[in-house]
Order: sequence, then C-alpha cells, then structure tokens
Amino acid sequence: MTTARKAAAAAADGPRYAIGIDLGTTHSALSWVDIGASDGETTVHGVLDIPQLTDPGVVETRPLLPSFLYLPHADELAAGELALPWGDAGRDAVGELARRRGAATPIRLVSSAKSWLCHPGVDRRGAILPHEAPPEVARISPLAASTRYLEHLRSAWDQAHPDASFAAQDVTVTIPASFDPAARELTVEAARAAGYPAPTLLEEPQAALYSWLQTGGRQWRKQVRPGDVLLVIDVGGGTSDFSLIAVAEAAGNLELHRVAVGEHILLGGDNMDLALAHAVARKLAAAGHTLDAWQLRALTLACRAAKEKLLAEPGAPAQPIVVPSRGSRLIGGSLRTELTGEEVSALILEGFFPAVDAAARPQTRMRSGLAQLGLPYAQDAAVTRHLAAFLGRQLGAVAELPGFAERLGSAASFIHPTAVLFNGGVFKSPLLAERTLATLNQWLAAEGAAPARLLAGADLDLAVARGAAYYGHVRRGGGVRIRGGTAFAYYVAVESTMPAVPGFDPPMQALCVAPFGMEEGSEAELPALELGLRVGEQVHFRFFASSVRRQDTVGTQLEAWTADELQELEAISANLPPEGRHAGDIVPVRLHARVSEAGTLQIEAVARGGAERWKVEFDMRGQTPD
Repeated sequence: MTTARKAAAAAADGPRYAIGIDLGTTHSALSWVDIGASDGETTVHGVLDIPQLTDPGVVETRPLLPSFLYLPHADELAAGELALPWGDAGRDAVGELARRRGAATPIRLVSSAKSWLCHPGVDRRGAILPHEAPPEVARISPLAASTRYLEHLRSAWDQAHPDASFAAQDVTVTIPASFDPAARELTVEAARAAGYPAPTLLEEPQAALYSWLQTGGRQWRKQVRPGDVLLVIDVGGGTSDFSLIAVAEAAGNLELHRVAVGEHILLGGDNMDLALAHAVARKLAAAGHTLDAWQLRALTLACRAAKEKLLAEPGAPAQPIVVPSRGSRLIGGSLRTELTGEEVSALILEGFFPAVDAAARPQTRMRSGLAQLGLPYAQDAAVTRHLAAFLGRQLGAVAELPGFAERLGSAASFIHPTAVLFNGGVFKSPLLAERTLATLNQWLAAEGAAPARLLAGADLDLAVARGAAYYGHVRRGGGVRIRGGTAFAYYVAVESTMPAVPGFDPPMQALCVAPFGMEEGSEAELPALELGLRVGEQVHFRFFASSVRRQDTVGTQLEAWTADELQELEAISANLPPEGRHAGDIVPVRLHARVSEAGTLQIEAVARGGAERWKVEFDMRGQTPD
C-alpha cells in the first residue's frame, strides 16, 4: 500500500496520534501520544526530535526548535546551505541557525513573533518584522512567521512518520491563557495556513498541569486533595501567565476546575535579556565603548544565550559576550566582555522577583506623549507584584464551589493557593523558583494560612508540548480532564435610545453574551431579548471581558461597572450586508453565541423569524464579517 493510501486509511479509522504543539516565544516543541497504544491515564508518548539547521549546510536534530526566523541576504549563503531533509531548498532559516546568525546580524532576525501576533496595536498580517529593520531588508508578518514555525514542525513530523500523516492526526496547539479571541483566531489561521487539520487550542498553564498529571500517572491523586487550590505560575520567553485550578470531589472522584486566569502580561525572558544587555552596555560604556541601536540588539541576543546557561547551571563559569562591529573589521573590531552568574542572579532576582508583601501592586508611571511603536511591555518588571495583584483580584474565585468558601478566612485579602506548579524556562533557575515560592509563603503566613507546597516533577522545556498531546488523548476519553471553558465572561455594548443632547453620547449597557466558563463547542441564545441591528453602513461593535464576574449569566445587562470588573477589547468595525433592506435600517434580532472547539467566540444576530443571519466574530481585522 502506498504512503498516501495508508494515510487515507488511517484518517478513515481516526487519528492514531494525539499531537501537542508548543508554539513558544523563544522555543517550540512537538510531543505525541499513541492513542491506540494508550490506556486511560497510562500513555505511550514521546517528543519529536526536530531536524533543523545549526550551521549553513549542517542539519541536526534537537527536541526544541528555537522560535527564530532569519531572512538572509540573497548573496549571504551558498546554494543548498539552507536545504532541509524534506526537500525544502530553503528561502530562510528557522531554528538554531537563525538564532546564531541573528546574534551577529539582528536586523535580519525575526524574534518574539508570538508576542507580536497578540498585539492589537499593529497590523498582524502586515510585513512588520524584523521590527526596525532598514528598508533594504525584506520583512514578513507576525502571522507569516508563526506559520513558518508551524510548517517546520509539520514537515519534521511527516518526515519521521511517513505512515502517519500529520494532517490525519489530532492536533492541539497551545496559547497563553490570557490570549484574547483575536489572538486565538490568528493562531488558528496560522495553523491552517501551515497545513494543519482543524486544531484545538489549549491554554499553556493547563497544558503544564496536564503534563504533570501524565507524569504522575494514577499517583497524582495522592499529591492533591479536595479543597486544594493549585496555582500555575508560567513565566516564559514573552509572557507571564497565572492560572488557578480548584480540586473538587464529585461522586467520590477528584475533579479539576480552572477557575481563573490572569491578564495578558508581556513580561518574561525577553525583558530579562534586555535588562542584562543594558547592564553590560553600561560596563562597556564605563570602558569607553558606546553601542548603537544595532549593537544593542546583538548584545541582547548574546545575553539571552548567556542567561540561559548561567541560570540553568548554578556555578557555571562566566559566559563570554561578543558584540560585533559594524565596520569592515568584523572580527578584529568586535567588543568582548563577560557576564557572570552573580550579575545575572542579582539583576534578575531583585529586578524581576523582589520580595514584596501581598498588598504590593504593579507600579505605573506617567508615560510620554510620543513613543516608538513596539510591543506593549508591562510597565512594572516585578513578576511578584503582578502575582500579588492577580491573587488579590481573584479572592472570590472559588466562593461558588461547594466546600471552598469556608476554607478562606473572613480577613483574607487574597485567595490562598495550597500548591504551586511552575512552568516556563525562567524557572529552570532554582534561585528564581525558590524566591517566588518563598515570597508567596510569606504572604500566606502573614494571614495565618498553611504554606503552599511545590508540585515537583515538571519538565520546564517540554511540559507544555507534552501536556497538549496528553490533552488530545484526554479528549478522546483517556485520563482526567480539567474543566474550565472560557477564561473570561464576554459582553457586547448596547447603545441606549435617547434624544440627541449636544456633547453627550448615549449611555451604553454591557450585555453578557458568554458567561465565565462557557464550554468549548457549546452555544447560548439570549433569552427573550430582542435588539436592533444596524445594517448597510459602517458601524462598530464594542466588546468587554471580565475575569472576576463569575455570577453573570447569558443576558445579564450591566448599567455600570468599574475598570477592575470589565476591560474593553478592541472594537470590531463592520458593514453588515443589508439583505434587501436600505442602508441604515435597524433589523430586530436576537443574539446567539457559540464557543468553538478552538475556544474562540462567535456571535450571530438572527433576524426575527430566522430568515437572515449576520455573524460577528472576534477577529478584530476591520473586515466585513461573513
């Protein structure tokens, strides 16, 4: 039987493998579970070693694919030096070679594409990367860069598994828990453009916990108990994510419920690399060497590699730092210094993980009226202050779960986690993990609560990919599933009817269209509520999200709210087809909401009688909806 016929036969019988993809800011990975060979919580699983260029013309396999893309000059490399085993002659470099080459020529390096993909202030389909590259350098979009990483992983799988086509498998792609619906949709679009079957999206902190469950097998139940509140702290290359998962009991069995996620915080390893680069730049300046912007970018990449080595291996010797020259004497003109473990620990520990109290909150400063366009990094670099704010905001996260409310004292100022799971490459440093756990336990001790225990055994490099693959297995009936649904309640703005008043806009109500925890694949129709939909002319829809209003149901209308309760998302502009009506007509409709299997929100306006339907999706692309 030919390979194509075998793949077709496998597809007809259902997927053989559940594949998990960690599309990370600094690294990507692929893991798998053999569905047919796995039984319940016992799985046959593995991680794909990914072929990639490490030097021009040199291909090696590694478990991690650095999420970097290098766009070489047309005459920079000889013919065939970018060729890959699956026949790709090469137009650019993805992975280790891209990272190495980009350290010397950062103007041709695409990095942090995932962070750009979720940035609503830029055209994510526009050719904007590498950021700040000169005009002579070709650029690509954040969407295209993400697609390239996903294509590479698919091709690597197909080369290694000719009898189990990637397109015929069950595929889960991970995203930060705080990704808004637009970023989720763009991730799905990138996957489809890369030749993926319809992917399922999974939040990274949940994937990390699924990996912990898989690693523990049936023994995980001995490490947690009903009433536990598990805190997942995920600090990766580009983002910091916090999630809370409650352990409940139903019919004698343990159940896991994801009850809260944090806001989207662009704070992670990228910030730390930049902080180290500025510290090294100050040392060079003291020696009489001033760096330009191009050299500072190269220095940042060099500091990233040094940081990873020094944090992962306590006691490692000082790492050499080479800053390339822009002149003709590329080697002779390079600046050389070093970065020590003491420097890295002091700067990152005190700058990013200070020992603050539970009442601490992220600090803000007055911003300049003009600023360069770039990623909207967090103003405050202290992860511990962001964590304190998250726990304080989620004080009532488990109040409605049976058996939890009485566990929290009336004087508590924040929700009290009982166990912590770390994820993300930053916590490969024992120093940073210990400081974070110690700070949390100081907060708990101050309120008379027991210390949180550490859930050990996580693979900080591969946990997200492993957990995503295990989740695919769980969705097919194996293992234990974390219940959660949407991480936010979603609202649409409804304009009130009132006479025109100079200088005064009509008041808005916020109408809940999807409550907190609405399950993937479910639908909801607003009960007995009819609204007017304006068709045939340009309009905009305003949307809001809340991570704290868990009591609202479909159809709840809010007349007023605080900034802590609802956060406004970017409006969607649309010109809905009139369907035979006049431009500007208002059509009586009812709203119908659906959360797709990928976890994205779709809202459909159904005309009275159901003859016409208009779909409004959270794609935030400024295009006419379907």
